[in-house]
Amino acid sequence: MDTSVDKRTDPLPLPQLRQQFQPTIADQVFKVLQDRILTLELPPETKISEAEVATKMGVSRQPVREAFKRLANLGFLQIRPQSGTMVSLISEEAVLRARFIRLALELHTCRTACDVISDDGLRVLSDLIEQQKEAIAENNKTRFHALDDAFHREICAQSGVGYVWDVISENKGHMDRVRMLTLDTSSQNKALNEHIAILKALTARSSDAAADAIEKHLSRILVQIEKIKAVNHNWFTDIPR
Repeated sequence: MDTSVDKRTDPLPLPQLRQQFQPTIADQVFKVLQDRILTLELPPETKISEAEVATKMGVSRQPVREAFKRLANLGFLQIRPQSGTMVSLISEEAVLRARFIRLALELHTCRTACDVISDDGLRVLSDLIEQQKEAIAENNKTRFHALDDAFHREICAQSGVGYVWDVISENKGHMDRVRMLTLDTSSQNKALNEHIAILKALTARSSDAAADAIEKHLSRILVQIEKIKAVNHNWFTDIPR
């Protein structure tokens, strides 16, 4: 039986496309600016312009404009046609919303991990903890932050729900700015010890202990944000009443 389609009678003639994996210029500009904002290299209220970014990055203004719009939609930029564009203040409401979403997802992920994680998976998590210790010894906050994310991402992957980390990543940016303000040696050591407690619970296959450990770990930001606001109050917006 001939299954070929007669182009003259095809109701929806469409060309075949090749799948592209290379990020666009707009994607690359977005990633660079987002990283600078989340690490506070571009702190709140920093003014930036399409023209300046385009010139410094050697690109046209169109991809920069697209990146600006994406960052504005995520709440990281304020675009004001009359007064220019600036990095948004840290929204306490957005931080708490991100924490709620992340905790809900990671509680279930940790419980799942207790049932399915392999010995090899536990060794990977243990190795990430050793690397975190090295980052603290080096006083490398950026590396520690990346390894912190890698630890949580690996739990999702070992639980067979790696896509959950994609959802978390899309929502946790506002938490990251607060975390970068708190990443002194003391805070890093607390986070490290909390990671060790999570790994201990996973190793024991204790879902309740794992859930308790992850809740304690992700709830510390509730205390941190109040301390940070006392010092950096001009960088925060209040929760609407």
